[in-house]
Amino acid sequence: MWSCITDFFTYETTKSVVVKSWTIGIINRVVQLLIITYFIGWVFLYEKAYQVRDTAIESSVMTKVKGFGIYKDKVMDVADYVTPTQGASVFCIITKLITTENQVQGYCPEADTKYICTQDGDCDKTGSNGILTGKCVHSHANVSKCQMKGWCPAEVDTIKTTPMMEVENFTIFIKNSIRFPTFNYTKGNFLPTITDNYIRNCNFDMINNTYCPIFRVGDVVRYAQQNFTELARKGGVIGIKIGWMCDLDKSDDQCNPSYSFTRLDAMSQRTSVSPGYNFRFAKYYKMENGTDYRTLVKAYAIRFDVLVNGNAGKFNMIPTLINMVAAFTSVGVGTVLCDIILLNFLKGAEQYKAKKFEEVSDSPVKSQSKGLYLSQLSLRHNDNIMRSSDSGAFSIEHYS
Repeated sequence: MWSCITDFFTYETTKSVVVKSWTIGIINRVVQLLIITYFIGWVFLYEKAYQVRDTAIESSVMTKVKGFGIYKDKVMDVADYVTPTQGASVFCIITKLITTENQVQGYCPEADTKYICTQDGDCDKTGSNGILTGKCVHSHANVSKCQMKGWCPAEVDTIKTTPMMEVENFTIFIKNSIRFPTFNYTKGNFLPTITDNYIRNCNFDMINNTYCPIFRVGDVVRYAQQNFTELARKGGVIGIKIGWMCDLDKSDDQCNPSYSFTRLDAMSQRTSVSPGYNFRFAKYYKMENGTDYRTLVKAYAIRFDVLVNGNAGKFNMIPTLINMVAAFTSVGVGTVLCDIILLNFLKGAEQYKAKKFEEVSDSPVKSQSKGLYLSQLSLRHNDNIMRSSDSGAFSIEHYS
């Protein structure tokens, strides 16, 4: 019990031991060099750890689409094929329409072939265009189908139509403004070098016009590595990414947007269940007798999502000091590694242990040599461990 108490109330301090060994010396300096190189090259120069960063980017996006197309011998303009019309960061360009006209509320047969029946008992299922009444009624020729209550006639959405291919040459104008609140820094994708004449004539491309805010739809689809014909036929979702990576320690003209493009609904390409992108909307009218009727439209479209991301960094003393302290502290890792090698793997490990580890008692010990009292402290070692009478730094040589 007493030994446990005395072992608890102990104090450990370091002792300097100089090991003159080529092997351990080279390992120590190489490890230190690697750590210093890592902090200078990666942490400070590449990651810019001396900066405070703002990732809470605030963004506003406005869009406009221009172009004319022909669909079923009708000229289509922006009001016909763009939805929603407010010019938001998410918008659709309609490429194909399936129209069901003059629908009124009433009773009629379902349209899909899965509702073919021979008796009322076959109609105990859920309807796709309305509420089934449970009756099997005549549809056309010698075919009977389940009756439904809803908007009649029922929609037939299996009609094959040709998409509006002129969409490929439509243009998308994007106006983006951003702000980094930490630094109260604002910027837009209209660079100071952009003029009215340049805007009227430019189209974005990855080489010559990287900052032009006007994008041709066909180019966007191509940059996203998609086939326009297939996309126009089935619909899909394309992402236009605007990235702002700004180093505010540099001049303002070096904080510029970068554009990239991707297919956001890539998973729909791998399945035959609900491929592409489509939605429905209706146009409502009223007859002279007050009866409501509508035109139902199933639209296949290319949806564009404008996504803005970014971060900004600026020099700050606090992260600089924190990372400098971390760098200096990490250099000590070399000492730990060298100690492990010395204590366990190098020849003469026992000699190193004898010099490195020493137990000191506070009981006074008189010197047996010349009867002189040398110290108020005594050194206590096991018999099989090499003793040392030095009071300062030890030097262990391994040179041949």
